[in-house]
Amino acid sequence: MAATEPPPEPVSGLQPLPDLHTLVVGRDAMACRFELVFNAGEVSDATELSIEALDLVDRIEDRITVYRDASEIAVINAAAASAWQPVAADIIELLSHCAQLHHLTAGAFDPAAGSLVRTWGFLRRQGRTPDAASLAAALAASGMQLVEIDRAGGRVRFTRRGVEINLGAIGKGWAIDRVVEMLSSAGVRSVLVHGGSSSVRACGIQGPSIPGREGWRVGVRHPLRPGRRLATVSLCDQALGTSGSGTQFFVDRGRRLGHILDPRTGIPAEGVLSATVITKAAADADALSTALYVLGPEGLGRIAPAGGETAAILVVPSRTAGAVRVLTANLPPERIDCAASEGIEVVRAV
Repeated sequence: MAATEPPPEPVSGLQPLPDLHTLVVGRDAMACRFELVFNAGEVSDATELSIEALDLVDRIEDRITVYRDASEIAVINAAAASAWQPVAADIIELLSHCAQLHHLTAGAFDPAAGSLVRTWGFLRRQGRTPDAASLAAALAASGMQLVEIDRAGGRVRFTRRGVEINLGAIGKGWAIDRVVEMLSSAGVRSVLVHGGSSSVRACGIQGPSIPGREGWRVGVRHPLRPGRRLATVSLCDQALGTSGSGTQFFVDRGRRLGHILDPRTGIPAEGVLSATVITKAAADADALSTALYVLGPEGLGRIAPAGGETAAILVVPSRTAGAVRVLTANLPPERIDCAASEGIEVVRAV
């Protein structure tokens, strides 16, 4: 899809400016809409580059999805409990980075929790509450501590049968980072790339370069009010990832259970409406937003420590019915503009 006029203002993703004209090229991939947004007329071969970039996303999906038996991750899942499995160098680096993020988040981000995802029915988006025995078996076969990575040898193995890697919490961001690398190598300096609006990376400047303008303005969706925007954030050569269970959940005996599991307990995380993390790489933003959703307010200091380069927006229920409390970390007022609305209480936590 391509457009040369500014689209209607969305509730998430790119926020247009009065003098903004864009070229948008998109395609469905990884169960969402991937789009590349260029300043119109700035990159002469933007459409051709976008097609090449979206082809790259398709190839990455083929490699890391758990929904295709021939993917590299599916092959690992099928055989790594029996013997060491050879793995491509870039996938080895991704899994090694996942292990680092798992340690950083105290286990709140865990791509080796696929057995839990399957047991809860979220793999096929048919949520169900498992019985105690099934949950215990899935939890015993879950965790990056059960994955051995031989970086020098380019191989991986599992120390227990039943372990499954699922890169759903980092895959889109990793693909976006690869796209940005490709575009940068082609000389592109200003572009916004997103997957489903929840994974975003912005480079350069949105619109004409004028005094005081930096980066791209990106919207954050209100977790309780469909079609409404919670805030707008300025991204300056940064990425943004948002995690929430607003669209993927099921109700069991009156209890709403979301698809984001706490891998430490094997139970759906509760108490948070949405978690947004802003950092350099889209893969990190995706993984850390998932971890922050699991950890809640107590995790802000771990995910976005004061004075660090990583920022965060955590949305939790307010004591007032229908209202939300917004906790921010490392986001000065000039970087975030909360939508004018009743029922939004903003607290600078860090």
